[in-house]
Amino acid sequence: MFTTSRLLAVSLLATIAAALPTKLAKLPELTADDALSLFKRAPASVYFNCTVPNTVAITFDDGPYTWTNEIVTTLAQYNAKATFFVNGNNYECIYSPENEARIKNVFAAGHQMASHTWAHLDWTTLSPQRLLSEMTLLDDALVKILGVKPAFVRPPFGKYNEASRDVAAYNGESIVIWDFDSGDSQGASAQKMETDYQNLAAQKPPTILTLNHETYEATAHRILPFALSALQAQGYSFVTVAECLASNPYQTVTTPGTRYLDVRLNNSLNSSLIVSLGLPHYDSVMNIPLTFDF
Repeated sequence: MFTTSRLLAVSLLATIAAALPTKLAKLPELTADDALSLFKRAPASVYFNCTVPNTVAITFDDGPYTWTNEIVTTLAQYNAKATFFVNGNNYECIYSPENEARIKNVFAAGHQMASHTWAHLDWTTLSPQRLLSEMTLLDDALVKILGVKPAFVRPPFGKYNEASRDVAAYNGESIVIWDFDSGDSQGASAQKMETDYQNLAAQKPPTILTLNHETYEATAHRILPFALSALQAQGYSFVTVAECLASNPYQTVTTPGTRYLDVRLNNSLNSSLIVSLGLPHYDSVMNIPLTFDF
């Protein structure tokens, strides 16, 4: 953790030095050790199960996509809440008018928005700098479109390591995996998925945290209503990940259209300073976002 944190600290300091105007020279200088102190925190928590008894957290990865609105409609028919772990640029770009409308519909219906990072890359293959960009690019999109900065993130493919836990902790997010995989992304047939959900309901575990993908028509049209019906018959409550963990879904809630960088700086600096600095935003996957607390 120490090595990863120091690399992040040094990278951030180098970026800040290049980006800030000379008129900030009179501000206190941050050494690498000063910046490193910002990273001295426990690794991100990793959740495989819900903690609130008798709850089911239905989750969807890889959207927004064609079937998003239909999924929202089906969930409403069962009075169910779910959590959507979205990407920024996986199957489609989150900033397209259609996808902005889709995630606004999800959010307005009371479902939880969470991060699946920007481009669905394997965390274990990325440098800390690149992983942080993958996280903050997606966070930036959700703040810009919805005004929320997620408190939960799911690693693509469910793959993470200790270094990525450090980065997630620095970004203020807990990691969510699952305890039941529908198998849709593994090519399972609809009949196999229905059988697995039926067996799960029959076992009636204390809690359930499911993995599904909103990018499969069978999941949206056939498996979701089947699963909701089978689990509802066992008396479960369908809740969001945050609710099943008795936690908050978002780190910050602000006005849509505000960059996350500005939100963080506004917590500790005068807003007029942000304008006068002309601080850059993270518009490139390869750029480090200036999102640490002063």
